[in-house]
Amino acid sequence: MATCDLCGCTPAEPLGDEVPLTWVTSVENGRARIYCDACARENLRAIESKLDPEWW
Repeated sequence: MATCDLCGCTPAEPLGDEVPLTWVTSVENGRARIYCDACARENLRAIESKLDPEWW
């Protein structure tokens, strides 16, 4: 089940192992991470500029 790596929320409608289309995937330090739509909107500039999550 998909879980946001920032806030820990899960999608309202479980999709099995799939990530909802509105969520963002990112590779940071060689690790795949996923963010819910709310966290992605709030931290979009940091995600796109590849800042470490500690700086968000």
